[in-house]
Amino acid sequence: MKATELRTKTVEELKAELAALLKELFSMRIQRGIGQAPLAHLFRKVRKQIARVKTILHEKEEGSSL
Repeated sequence: MKATELRTKTVEELKAELAALLKELFSMRIQRGIGQAPLAHLFRKVRKQIARVKTILHEKEEGSSL
């Protein structure tokens, strides 16, 4: 998901998206641990999505406190 798409979402939607991404990353790590390794590039993709969501969430929270 692109940053422009994330900026249109509310804080609650962003928090839900973040929770889903963290759950997906955890699931991927578990799969790797039991030997069903998902494709390596997906780890980086999910981590970048998490960072993108956290950045926009922080921007929205900082903007509302001004």
